Amino acid sequence: MSEIGPWGSRDGRVTAPAASPTTAVPASSPGAPPIDKGQSLPWAIGSTLLLGGFIWLMSGSWIVAVAAIFGLFVHEYGHVLAMNRLGMGPAKIYIIPFLGGLARGQRNPDSEWHGVLVSLAGPAFGLLAVLPMVGVWLVTGDPEWMLGAFIIAMINLVNLAPAPPLDGSKALGPVLARIDPMVEKVALIAVGALAVWWGVSTGRWILAVFLGISVFGALQRGPWRPGEQKLTWSEAGKSLGLFLLTGAACAAAGLGVLLPIAEGSPTEALNIAARFIGFDR
Repeated sequence: MSEIGPWGSRDGRVTAPAASPTTAVPASSPGAPPIDKGQSLPWAIGSTLLLGGFIWLMSGSWIVAVAAIFGLFVHEYGHVLAMNRLGMGPAKIYIIPFLGGLARGQRNPDSEWHGVLVSLAGPAFGLLAVLPMVGVWLVTGDPEWMLGAFIIAMINLVNLAPAPPLDGSKALGPVLARIDPMVEKVALIAVGALAVWWGVSTGRWILAVFLGISVFGALQRGPWRPGEQKLTWSEAGKSLGLFLLTGAACAAAGLGVLLPIAEGSPTEALNIAARFIGFDR
């Protein structure tokens, strides 16, 4: 996240409201920002171990911890693939202890449409990480692998929440901004406040603090996207459709992998999911 909107100002782009859109400054040009070399290997390993250990401590299961870390890397790699494909690369993955991860490109997306595609690439590609967990369950019969698969589906689904700085805010935000920038800002801050309340009420304190800081940062910003070009109505429609389709796929995958644990009962699968979210049925 950054000071001037969801994608920030990393590429020398002019951001005054009256300025016309410009292309990114090539990394080799004089005055261009330095290439982001990513996390150092020791710090990346340390961050991954800290995050994995924290998940193991919270869940009581090393299988869930392994699944969550694997799912996180696959999710972020989906962003990396999209960034590299759309001219934002070479993108890097960062692991943040106790919170998760993020993917960073060398420059902003060329358009809001590209930004939407990058945002949705993580959750969509991240669902592929479910398949190995299901495969191990088929071989071992251990239901914890299916629980790990469920955690992976939830990582991707939660990231679609339209709250800063999650992927959903960058995917759905431009659609709302097509109506009016203030509609986007009010909606994302409102959802962010609800997410903070959920984190506090369910005891997810680290997540609540992280989201709270992000929402506060959103309040401190000036114009939400100064100088940015809005989606066309056609692009807004496609963005909304892709957002809903990705969310439905994540939810279906999450409930689907719970069915064996719930002995085939959709109702019990929903109960398990509700307990995970923090709202017992």
